[in-house]
Parts: sequence; structure tokens; C-alpha cells
Amino acid sequence: MPEYALQVPANRYGFGRFTATQIKIIQEIISISVFVIFAYFFLGESPTWRTGVAFLLIIGAVVLVTGERH
Repeated sequence: MPEYALQVPANRYGFGRFTATQIKIIQEIISISVFVIFAYFFLGESPTWRTGVAFLLIIGAVVLVTGERH
């Protein structure tokens, strides 16, 4: 619920600055980041090197998509 409560205003604010695709990819990295932190602290799951590589690839996607100019 807190995530949703933050996404709606962020979508309104960000739509003039970013495209819908850019907003969605940024939302995904935020969502995955929060889940990895939750899994570590509450579920006791430590991130592996694969988690780190996947995270870097997602950051790469954010960099690629936010670099678009319209």
C-alpha cells in the first residue's frame, strides 16, 4: 500500500518529464530494490552475485531508457 500511495503522485509529477516507458522502468527498479531489502532483513535471504548482476543490468536499462530525448 505505501508503494502504491507513492506511485500515483510520482506518475502525475513524472509524466511531464519522462515518458510512460521511462516511468515504468524506474518504478520497477524501485520495487525490486525495496523487495531485496525486505528479503534481506525480514526473510533472512542474502543477495547473491547473480542478484547483483541482475541489479546492474536493470540499472543499465534505466540509464538507456532515460537517456532518450524527444
